[in-house]
Amino acid sequence: MLSSSSRRIGFGSMQLTGPGHWAAPDDPEQAMQVLRDAVDAGVTHIDTADAYGPFTAEKYIRKALHPYPEGLVIATKGGLTRQGPNQWAPCGRPEYLRQCVEMSLRRLQVERIGLYYLHRIDPAVPLEDQLGLLRDMQDTGKISSIGLSKVTLEQLRTGGELVDVAAVQNKYNVANRTSEDVLRHCEVTGIPFVSYAPLATGRLAEPHGVLRELAAEYGATPAQVALA
Repeated sequence: MLSSSSRRIGFGSMQLTGPGHWAAPDDPEQAMQVLRDAVDAGVTHIDTADAYGPFTAEKYIRKALHPYPEGLVIATKGGLTRQGPNQWAPCGRPEYLRQCVEMSLRRLQVERIGLYYLHRIDPAVPLEDQLGLLRDMQDTGKISSIGLSKVTLEQLRTGGELVDVAAVQNKYNVANRTSEDVLRHCEVTGIPFVSYAPLATGRLAEPHGVLRELAAEYGATPAQVALA
């Protein structure tokens, strides 16, 4: 789980795959070196998912970093299937989620996953069935903590009645604040909020982008302003 001693900025591995978050990038060795550089820079929280590739990012994390340094939290997710580049579809059937957890354990080469997110809530499956399976995996020691990803405030509240929600991961950046209500709820309840796409997939880091004037005012880069 994320602890108070963890650094506030982690590393998301979604971009380590090929175009459309599909298959391998042109230079897998460079992708793995990015992971090593992130840890060397002090990152203590790496976020991934079985759907990145699919399975590519988890494999790179193991190859680049195993055996993992003490204090490194690797969070992964399950519940999204892939049909091709930029194609995603939720599948929350308990038997599928169980397989997701087991295979992530194998790919990451760990006995327990520190933080495991339900990547998307499947509207075709009762939420109590989806989270009930993850709670069972938690009870057997396969998962330490359960998180929710891309949820509405109503879904978060419902999920919180079923499991102890350890973290929420929603899209949030200075250009997209649609999860403001979820963020405020997390602040009030003490749930860690992990924003994904904090740089809007690089658009907020562009030197001549929307943050250029503010960055110049503070003597920083647009990326630094966006993360701050």
